[in-house]
Parts: sequence; C-alpha cells; structure tokens
Amino acid sequence: MDLNIVWYILVGVLLTGYAVLDGFDLGVGTLHLFVKKDEHRRLLLNSIGPVWDGNEVWLVTGGGALFAAFPEAYATVFSGLYLAFMLLLCALIFRAVAIEFRSKEPWGWWRKLWDTAFSLGSFVSALLIGVAMGNMVIGLPLTADHEYAGTFLSLLNPYALVVGITTVLLFVMHGAIYLAMKNDGELHDIIVGWIPRLIGFFITAYVVLNMLTLVYVPHVLKTVQSRPWILAIVLFGVLIVMNIPREIHKGRRFNAFLSSCFGMIAMMATFGATSFPYMVYSNPNPENSLTIYNAASTDKTLGIMLIIALIGVPIVLAYTACIYWIFRGKTRLTGHSY
Repeated sequence: MDLNIVWYILVGVLLTGYAVLDGFDLGVGTLHLFVKKDEHRRLLLNSIGPVWDGNEVWLVTGGGALFAAFPEAYATVFSGLYLAFMLLLCALIFRAVAIEFRSKEPWGWWRKLWDTAFSLGSFVSALLIGVAMGNMVIGLPLTADHEYAGTFLSLLNPYALVVGITTVLLFVMHGAIYLAMKNDGELHDIIVGWIPRLIGFFITAYVVLNMLTLVYVPHVLKTVQSRPWILAIVLFGVLIVMNIPREIHKGRRFNAFLSSCFGMIAMMATFGATSFPYMVYSNPNPENSLTIYNAASTDKTLGIMLIIALIGVPIVLAYTACIYWIFRGKTRLTGHSY
C-alpha cells in the first residue's frame, strides 16, 4: 500500500467521522422547529451544546488533510463549487450564532428568530452536503486542465437533489435517535413517537437512491461488477440500518444509535470503494479525472504530513472521547444552559 492510498483512506476516515458526529447535530437542528415548547427547544439545543463545535473539528481536519495530500483536487473542488461552499459556510455560521444567541434574551420574537436561523441553517447544511456528495458520485464536468466547466445551477441536478434529500432524512433520523438517548420525560416520548416514521422515510429514500444510482450512474455499476466485494459492504449497511427499528422497539436507544453510526460508516465506505482511485471523477470525459496519483502532493510531502497526522489524529480522538465522556447522561437545564 503506497502513501497515496494511505491518504485516500485517511481523508475518508476524517470525513466519515464528520458525517457521523455532526450528522446528528444537523438532524437535531432540522427537527428544532417541530417542537413547540420553549423548554423542549432548550433541551434540544443543550443535547448537542457541549459537543457540536468539537464535531465540526472533523470537517476542518478533513479539509486540511485534503488540502495537504491532494491539493489539485482541493483546488478544483473548492474553486468550481465556490458558491455552493460559501452557502454551506453561511448556513453553518448562522447555525452556530443561533445556538449562542438564542437564549440570551427572553423575548419571544428574539427566540423565534434564532430558532428559525438554527433550523434552516441545519437543514441547508445537510442538504448541501448531500448535493455535493451526489455530484461527486455522478462526476463533475472537468476540462483537460482539471478546471470545473459547469455552473452552480448544474450542481442542482435531479440525482444530486435526491442524494441531498436522502442525506437530510438520514441526519434527521440519526439526530432523533440521539435525542431519544439524551432526554427523558415528555420530550423523550414525543421524539420516540417520531422515530418509526423517520426510519420509514429514510429507508424509502435510500431504496429510491440506490435504484437511481443503478440506472443513471453506469460507471458506479461497472465498478461494483468489477469489485463484487463492495456488495458485502452494501449488505452490511442495509442489515445494520434494518436493525435500528428492532433496537428502538426493544427500548435499546444506545444500540439503535450505534446501528445508525455503523450504517453511515457503511455508506461512506461504499462511496469510497466505488470512487477509488478517483478523487474527482470527470463526467463526461473520464480521461480528465483527478485521481489519487495525478492530484497528489509529492511523496516527501505525503510522508511528512503522515507523521503530523499520526500525532494530530490521536489528539482529536482523545478530545472527542473526553467531551462525550464528561457530558454523558441525560440533558438537564441549569442556569448556565443555552
């Protein structure tokens, strides 16, 4: 295994960590307006309050790793999708500001304003992440110089929008299971009542997405035919997602949350396995694609950066583990809560 493959896996692990951890944050935010009582909305905010900013460290780390290891892919994606990434950044900023400002004043209009900003910011972030993933699956139109040749509107194609909607439903389901695990009383009962329907919505969207992928993304189908072991990952993902309603029915919220996490890991692993060795697949001209070799830094850079990653990633893991351990247990409102 050469350094290019090691970095392909490492970038994938970091972005998967972001999807799993910030996924439930975004799901909780999307659900925020569906609870009406001020106390319940504060409980939703405080369920993710101690961890949401730490979860976004994984996105920063993943972006940094992509920049260091595959600068050509970083430049192509971030310049070509500049407007989309600016929208994502604004949504994440509005969401973060809303968390901090929302409970600073008792005025009704003030709290409704920031509640709306928090929920819309979370929804738009989840949707754009999914749309970006969808475009990476079907491929971007690249020139021979590896420049993006499309427009912002061409990113909003039907397939990418279906991936975006599926991502929103996945994050909402993931967030609802997290909320059921972190809360009790009336709010817990409300959330648990939502979960079966959310699972049904997600599974329906997931099935539709896979059927569309088989029909409209032929290069993915060819890759699966040449690498049949990918089907084992897909099967694992399907089985682990199907286990979620079983765990919910038996009242095992933590097991349901773990199943949701492993389901997301399986989906990201499927994406990585079907994309390899492409960093950015060029559609309709595959010869213009960026791979882990023509988009990579030099071997010397990859080697030095790997040493830095071997020092930095355990720190991120230790920080994440400490935060979740310190703030384990049910959410309670105090004078210092959001």
